[in-house]
Amino acid sequence: MDFVISSILLLLACITIHVLSNTITRKRNHNKLPPGPSPLTLLENLVELGKKPKQTLAKLARLHGPIMRLKLGQLTTIVISSPDIAKEVFQTHDLLFSNRTIPHSTSVHNHSHNSVAFLPISPLWRDLRKICNNQLFSHKSLDASQNLRRKKTQELLGDVHRSSLSGEAVDIGTLVFRTSINFLSNIFFSLDFVNSVGETEEYKVIVENLGRAIATPNLEDFFPMLKMVDPQGIRRRATTYVSKLFAIFDRLIDKRLEIGDGTNSDDMLDILLNISQEDGQKIDHKKIKHLFLDLIVAGTDTTSYTMEWAMAELINNPDTMSKAKRELEQTIGIGNPIEESDIARLPYLRAIIKETLRMHPGAPLLLPRKANVDVEINGYTIPQGAQIIINEWAIGRNPSVWENPNLFSPERFLGSEIDVKGRHFQLTPFGGGRRICPGLPLAIRMLHLMLGSLINGFDWKFQNGVNPDIDMGQPLRAVPFRINK
Repeated sequence: MDFVISSILLLLACITIHVLSNTITRKRNHNKLPPGPSPLTLLENLVELGKKPKQTLAKLARLHGPIMRLKLGQLTTIVISSPDIAKEVFQTHDLLFSNRTIPHSTSVHNHSHNSVAFLPISPLWRDLRKICNNQLFSHKSLDASQNLRRKKTQELLGDVHRSSLSGEAVDIGTLVFRTSINFLSNIFFSLDFVNSVGETEEYKVIVENLGRAIATPNLEDFFPMLKMVDPQGIRRRATTYVSKLFAIFDRLIDKRLEIGDGTNSDDMLDILLNISQEDGQKIDHKKIKHLFLDLIVAGTDTTSYTMEWAMAELINNPDTMSKAKRELEQTIGIGNPIEESDIARLPYLRAIIKETLRMHPGAPLLLPRKANVDVEINGYTIPQGAQIIINEWAIGRNPSVWENPNLFSPERFLGSEIDVKGRHFQLTPFGGGRRICPGLPLAIRMLHLMLGSLINGFDWKFQNGVNPDIDMGQPLRAVPFRINK
């Protein structure tokens, strides 16, 4: 199958390059486009680009520079691997790069036309962002849901404790996923989505496959004529998984709307249904489903991925783990529950989260943006319609930005003002500008709370002494040992 796809790509690339060569040449006479690899070089790196896109793009950027142009098929892609140039996109020219290129995988169920992640800047996008910022992720709302996060974290620790009694390894990513999705489902619907290992795995498969559908390079995006073929099956799989989630959402919404249901949960569904009744133009039932889809996919997959890497790095670096435990012991007390109000008194724990996000960002290429017009950056012209990718992973591993960038060293953030809120362009795992991830405030609270709780309550070792390659899809399985106070 890979050979067939590569053959199709090679044929279409050659045809497209031939047809567009005169147009590209004419543009070069007027605009100085960023440098980049030749189409032949791209084809030579195609397999690696599909398997390890962030690493392959970083390798090419070392040859062609921190602002690099890729031309494949009908799509021009600009890859940025420098914080100074990322600042041009996130801040200086934020408005000109405020829209998204739309992957064909997001067209299923017309999601891209209703998604807060992919909608262009528009009244609907502003309404959805306002709901996220004012209703879901405001400080007031997050403070109000603090007890729920505490409860879900205690349930997580209970699962780990039971495994520690039998010396059984736990799948960190799966446990964190369950905690995250049940927290969100309670905020949205006042119920747990998953109550068993089987249900957890089912939802995890759905979410991971939807994330993979967006992240995987798709031939349809480069060669629109392939839309009818769907050669990689990406759209077909995305349709299946979105349909499963929408069926669940429809059932919950219909139940809430039943006459005489009597439910007054004051949860997010109630709030959105009230908004829908007051102003159906702003958000209707269909848009409610699309918003929940965005928030559940974004709020669970990246959180579990980040937690897996944080725990893997700590287990692999005993000195760092010891420093974190010592801080927690001195500030909280061994085995005592951690409150969100404690996070401000735990600088080393905060540094660990920053260092994890630097080395292992949950969205290593962020979500692509699009140039609304021709824009000049760093002496080069970014052509209108070009896709803009920020290689956050490459910026985090850039030796001109970070000393010993491949070394896991939280100490680099102690006494530093650098944060992850989009203001410091060497560390923007949640993006920046007006398209910054709206769930950032919740993610930061949950990551600190869960990580601090897991290492303050237990000692850990890798299952069979093996440190897995999480990037290649190997789950982190680790054995917990209860700490005696």
